[in-house]
Parts: sequence; structure tokens; C-alpha cells
Amino acid sequence: MREIRPDLIKAHADTRFRSEYDYALFEYYRSAKVIAFLDRAGVSIEGRVLDAGCGGGGMPLSLAEHAAMVVGIDPIDRFSEAGVVLGRERGLHNLHFAQADGMALPFADGAFDLVLSHAVIEHVADAPLYLRECRRVMRPGGRMYLSTAPYLSFAGAHLPRLRIPLPLHLIAGRRVAFRTFQLLARHAPWTLREPAHENSFIRDAQRGIDKVDDLLEKVRVSRLRRQIAQAGLTVVREELHVTSTVRRLPGPIARWIRDSALTQDILISNIEYVLAAG
Repeated sequence: MREIRPDLIKAHADTRFRSEYDYALFEYYRSAKVIAFLDRAGVSIEGRVLDAGCGGGGMPLSLAEHAAMVVGIDPIDRFSEAGVVLGRERGLHNLHFAQADGMALPFADGAFDLVLSHAVIEHVADAPLYLRECRRVMRPGGRMYLSTAPYLSFAGAHLPRLRIPLPLHLIAGRRVAFRTFQLLARHAPWTLREPAHENSFIRDAQRGIDKVDDLLEKVRVSRLRRQIAQAGLTVVREELHVTSTVRRLPGPIARWIRDSALTQDILISNIEYVLAAG
């Protein structure tokens, strides 16, 4: 298992928005956390692996150092200037990329031992279909890694943070919050906490582009569990990671917040699953 290097993750996080290449390097180092999660769950990554939404390709690059063969797909070709280049620089001949739709995977049934979906499902137009396709290309006995965040949480909302820490998406709803951040990015960027190079709202505003809301699946914990079951997948491992504020609370209170339908969609910052064919 590769060592998790917080120093390298932090260093590359600070430069990840410079280019797709830099973002892929950040994903490469951050992926050590995913590999550690899979190791704890007893999941092997030595066989045939599909990253069903690879972005620039940092995750497949990392997995290719362990697996027999890795394929990364994404509907937008971000990988040719990042993952392909990095794979060539590192002499990886078992790493392949393709532009493809995760809701219509161009692979045979049972083609992969492991399917990964890292922060992808929230950007998919038809989440149940996407899960069924991932299930279809898993071999019998194969596994799927799935991570995402509830859309009501700060992490899952994919919205900027205000300097005055108000949960605008909870107060006014997503549509109003998204439009407000568009206006603030254009006319008052100083009200937003993230610097311009880390804020796609500001970046698009500077280019005269109206940012499009790409959060297509409004993830909620209970709904995601139903979608997983309906796709013919079973949960082997589930980890619900709460915010740092909740972690500082006494254990029983933190567990209630994590497990209660009243609070979990707001205060869970990340969900990780290992899934198997049902």
C-alpha cells in the first residue's frame, strides 16, 4: 500500500488549478487515501480496473502502479493533456484512456474486477442508470468503490464559501444560492473566501462565461442507498465521514448526527462505499 503523504497532498492542492496536468498530480497523491480505504476493506486492485469518471487521469495513473490493467473514461477529454502525458512520462503501459459516457459504457459484461467512481455520481444525469452500467461491467465477485457527498453539505454543494460563513444553499435553496454566487463572482469577488485561482465561479466570470450548474444528481444518503440496492449492488462497507465540527462532539452525539435522517445530509462531508454485485 502506498504511503499517504499529507505534505505532498497539500503542496499539490495549492497548485492544482494551474492546469489539468497539475490537477492530475494532486489526484495522484490524494488517491493514496482511496487505496488505503480499499486495503482496509480487503479489496484487491491487482486485476482489471475501470475508473468510471477519471477527469484528468490522476486516479487511474495511481492505480496503474498496482493493477494489471487500468482504463479511465470520461465524457470530456481532459485526460489527454494530463493522464496520458503522465502515464507516458512514467512508462506505464497498462494505462489506457477513452472518451465515453458512464451511462453507456463501451465494455463487455463482467470486463472488470474493480470499478471506481470517485466524486462522479453527483455529476451524472441518470444516477440509477450509471450504477446499473457499473454493475454490468463488474465480473462476478468483483467490487465497486463509490464516493460522493450529500448535496446539502458544504462539501457536496460544490459552491464557494462566503467570508461570512452563511450556508446560503440551506437558507435560500440551491437555485438562488447558485445564481447569487454567479453575481458575487462577477461584481463582488471579495465576498468569497476562496482565491480567484481556486474558484471556478470567479474564473468563469473573469472570462465572461456564465458558469453552468453541473450538480445533476442531488445526493442524499437514504436515496443513494436505495439506488445502490435497485442497481443490484450490495453494500460491503460504508463509511460516513462527518465534518470536523461534529467529530469534536461527544461520541454518542456525533453518531446520532451521522445516522439521523434529520442531520446527516447536512453534516456528512463524504461517503465511501465498497459495493458488490447483489
